[in-house]
Amino acid sequence: MRCPFCRHSDSRVVDSREAEEGAAIRRRRACSECGRRFTTMEEASLRVRKRSGATEPFSRAKVIVGVRKACQGRPVRSDDLALLAERVEETVRSSGSAEVAAEDVGRAILGPLRELDEVAYLRFASVYLAFESLADFEVAIAALRADAGQSSEAAGAPLAESSRAAGPELGAAGLTRGPHLAAAPGLRAAAGP
Repeated sequence: MRCPFCRHSDSRVVDSREAEEGAAIRRRRACSECGRRFTTMEEASLRVRKRSGATEPFSRAKVIVGVRKACQGRPVRSDDLALLAERVEETVRSSGSAEVAAEDVGRAILGPLRELDEVAYLRFASVYLAFESLADFEVAIAALRADAGQSSEAAGAPLAESSRAAGPELGAAGLTRGPHLAAAPGLRAAAGP
């Protein structure tokens, strides 16, 4: 590691500690030429492969920027977005791969965003999943209502009337609105043509 002060190419590690809850290592180094100390951070690289084939380093900041657009005008705090980005990174890193597809990052955003704010989730999903019609929104809304109904049933509360009106749900394999919707966790088609 080059010394940032004298540019000498040799330095020795004085101290190493885990940082960012074990996701990185903080090393304190001393230059063998000028004797000055400096700190380096090491973390496993994670690259995102875009549709064009180009790759770039994973960036929590890019996740936050994309999700912030969907959250515009919603009661979502910056801290919530930072936690969401952290959860997305953990999910993507848990795949064990050093390179992931941009689609996998988008899929990893959908779940935490749905828990954070349903309106922001619909906004993000409509762009990410390329909703083509009002029917695509209806399918997504029916899935949200069905999940809300299942949650209240599990808690012993009566099923909301709006959830009953959504109709019976189909599994993800029964989705007829194109392959892009099948990739979203929790999206199910409402009964109908």
